Amino acid sequence: MKIAAGLHKDHAPPRSGSDPVPPQSGSNPVPPQSGTDPVPSRTGTRPETAVRVIQLTDLAVRGLTRMYDGDGFPQTARGARTSFGTELRLEGRSTRYTSIAALGLHLLPEHAQRSALHGDTAAELARRTGIRARGHRDTGALALAVWACAEITGSVDSALYEELRSRCESGSPLATVDASWALTAALAARTQFDSGGLVQTLKRRILAAQGPGGLFPHMIPVGTGSRLRRHIGSFADQVYPLQALARTAAATDDDVAFAAANACATRICALQGEAGQWWWHYDSRGHSVAERFPVYSVHQHAMAPMVLFDLAAAGGDDHTAAIELGIDWLQSHPETLADLVCESQDVVWRKVGRREPRKAARSLAAATTALRPGSELPGLDRLLPAGVVDYECRPYELGWMLYAWLPRNEFGGTR
Repeated sequence: MKIAAGLHKDHAPPRSGSDPVPPQSGSNPVPPQSGTDPVPSRTGTRPETAVRVIQLTDLAVRGLTRMYDGDGFPQTARGARTSFGTELRLEGRSTRYTSIAALGLHLLPEHAQRSALHGDTAAELARRTGIRARGHRDTGALALAVWACAEITGSVDSALYEELRSRCESGSPLATVDASWALTAALAARTQFDSGGLVQTLKRRILAAQGPGGLFPHMIPVGTGSRLRRHIGSFADQVYPLQALARTAAATDDDVAFAAANACATRICALQGEAGQWWWHYDSRGHSVAERFPVYSVHQHAMAPMVLFDLAAAGGDDHTAAIELGIDWLQSHPETLADLVCESQDVVWRKVGRREPRKAARSLAAATTALRPGSELPGLDRLLPAGVVDYECRPYELGWMLYAWLPRNEFGGTR
């Protein structure tokens, strides 16, 4: 199946400035798309980036089609060597990842959704997942199910929403990612529920956790968790609150949320690696990277573009150059000669990490920065060099890729 970003909801407008980039002299032309439109470019996007995104979004739909089992999506698709070559083995089941896949796939026209989902639509998948999420002990799974149902179908089961609201307003510690997804879900559900109180509660909790350098810890409130690790926040702990706050600013004209989202984006872009790497762990008390590896492919092709585009749509700074540099890393990564984009298996391999005992470098980095903020272990790259590829791909990675790049209705609000 060949797809491109022209395959979207019939009435979903492209982003501002998103006319296709015409091929320039000396550049690679955009390949024909079997009757579909090319990927609409973002302002300032290079033609070669547009070509690469077409290839990646085509791959994402094929990969999700391969991973769907007729009812939901697995936890992972693992590459395994056999006597006949490499094959993908699907493992587990994930409510979180099924909701994310639905959010990406719903941007395709209905016939393409049904082709990918064995006759189902993304709306049908979201509704089923919402039913399964009720009573789920994972708050992140609840939040994603509410978000997907609200955005895709326009209707959320009231018991599911109330369960999410109750957990978020209880005052109990929350993972930063879960709180951010819950805020985005509350914004998406505001046409059905009076979610203003939940929006304000979550916004306050997230803002209170942001450090002076614009970065976020792994848990909120600040100080939750072990003494040696409570200052550490992952890349996911930066991008999801950035997205949620940008959407809050757009929906409610909130200058404080807007400034916080902009500050976080400015910091992670300033810390981006020379080859476009979005690093993994940050010291939320200041403005430094705590541990660079692994570098995750989904951060490069999906999560960073998704949230930085949302920030720009809310009136924030333009980080197109950083997005493009991140995309470049998929092809020109200096850590390994191995290919990360695997067309034969319709996946992008998950990450490039260090040669190390399990999580040794990040544990050492957490302990070191706990004692001396901003410090680094000398000789770490020689002792534990990067270059190990994780031959695995998770459905959410491909779902977020579609959600980042395919045209969709904006979340509302102007600045």
